[in-house]
Amino acid sequence: MQLLKKKSLSVLAAVLMSVSLAAVTNADQDFSSMQMQGVKRVDIKVDVDAAAKRLSKAVQFPTISNQDRADFDVKAFEGYHTFLEQAYPNVHKTLKREKLGKPRPYSLLYTWEGKDPSLPPAVFMAHQDVVPIAEESRDQWQNEPFSGAIADGYIWGRGVLDDKNQIHAILEAAEMKIKEGFQPARTLYFVFGHDEEVGGPEGVKHVVDVLEQRGLKEIAFVIDESAPLIPNLFPGIEENSALIGIAQKGYMSLELSVNGEGGHSSQPPEHSNIGILAEAITKLENAQFPYKINKAVRHQYRFMGPELPKEKQAMYKAVAYGDDGKTTELEQKFIEEMAEDQVTRAMLHTTIAVTMFNAGIKDNVLPPSATAVVNFRIAPEDSKESVIAHVKKAIDDDRVSIKDISASTPPTNVADPHGDGYKLLEKTIRQTWGNDLIVSPFFVIGGSDSKHFQARSFAPNVYTITAIQLESTKEFAGFHGVNERILVDEYARSIAFFYQLMNNLEEL
Repeated sequence: MQLLKKKSLSVLAAVLMSVSLAAVTNADQDFSSMQMQGVKRVDIKVDVDAAAKRLSKAVQFPTISNQDRADFDVKAFEGYHTFLEQAYPNVHKTLKREKLGKPRPYSLLYTWEGKDPSLPPAVFMAHQDVVPIAEESRDQWQNEPFSGAIADGYIWGRGVLDDKNQIHAILEAAEMKIKEGFQPARTLYFVFGHDEEVGGPEGVKHVVDVLEQRGLKEIAFVIDESAPLIPNLFPGIEENSALIGIAQKGYMSLELSVNGEGGHSSQPPEHSNIGILAEAITKLENAQFPYKINKAVRHQYRFMGPELPKEKQAMYKAVAYGDDGKTTELEQKFIEEMAEDQVTRAMLHTTIAVTMFNAGIKDNVLPPSATAVVNFRIAPEDSKESVIAHVKKAIDDDRVSIKDISASTPPTNVADPHGDGYKLLEKTIRQTWGNDLIVSPFFVIGGSDSKHFQARSFAPNVYTITAIQLESTKEFAGFHGVNERILVDEYARSIAFFYQLMNNLEEL
């Protein structure tokens, strides 16, 4: 008995010592600012009036990705491709252009051969396609959505922000560099997908497959769209911010369906197909995935945390240096605070979104089937298989069929925010927009075509940012909304950004 008591005391002492050492270690860990200092602005002259007219013309091609993939406007994409050749003659003389995609070859792969073939290439990305215009919203637009109007200091129209501005800023910069006699040291690929808004299964996924089949072993740097520069974009940050995506969630849509006998509404069964499906959806929405702090979020708060209110920095430090195997009290407090906001809540778990419901054709007819589509953005700790298992367990009803109807993708790898690629990108941002802003990595809750690169082992460092300054979060509502627009003067800075990025890649 005495021996057991001594042993227990010994174990207790070891535990207390472990806790004490952990506290000391956490206290000793550096939590100073990670912001790059002393970067000088670079002034690059851009003929923005001519560039704005070209972007205006680009918006006039309605390169829409509809949910129904049979509804595809070949004429719009082919017309847009022809326009690009005319608008950027030096690019099309110097770079090799291929039209790729399976089954529809409308994604564009440009190859700008580098002087040193031994260097791993870099990839610049954007997408050609845009979301449809909701008919009920047309009268809310100040200018016609596909007019490409240049008015009041803005370029207006669907796609001008998401994401043709990035295509054209890249091509404008390349056209300028070629005129100056520039050839990159490493090969540059420009990848412009045609179906990003529906997940990119035909376009960029196929482009990545082709590059892999051609023997590509390593990509040094990838940049694609994400959040633009906006003040007050993220909770706790009132300043202007440039958030660089370092990881993306996975993507999957499941169709839930109930099939049974229909009939006359005067003789309803005890449980209708619609009722069974509605109950299944209610069960699923009540079975939310648990919250967990992932590696990308830890990186985010190591950079962002020191810039946030001082009274909460102990909490952010705990998150930055936390252990994935356990959750401390401070981390739990962080989770509770994040869960109060729709955006930050989504960063901490796999989300469940019921996006479509279809049943019935007449008020006095019982439909023989009812279907719903549920979209999942998959957090790093989950997978397609674990999500499906979760759904089956939550619904627990054999009458409900579950089918994956998407080009599902897994959660991506996490890019290195301490590496040379991230530092190069931050330097370019500050050379373009100055030092009066916060630059931080962040975990992307949406997704872009770059996920098809980022899920591969040969592209470990994929960074996402939409290189355009917006005036406020109000302008951000133009993404997939009404009155999509960008400032003409800010578009000039976007072009300058890519011009300078091409220069800086020579140092990578």
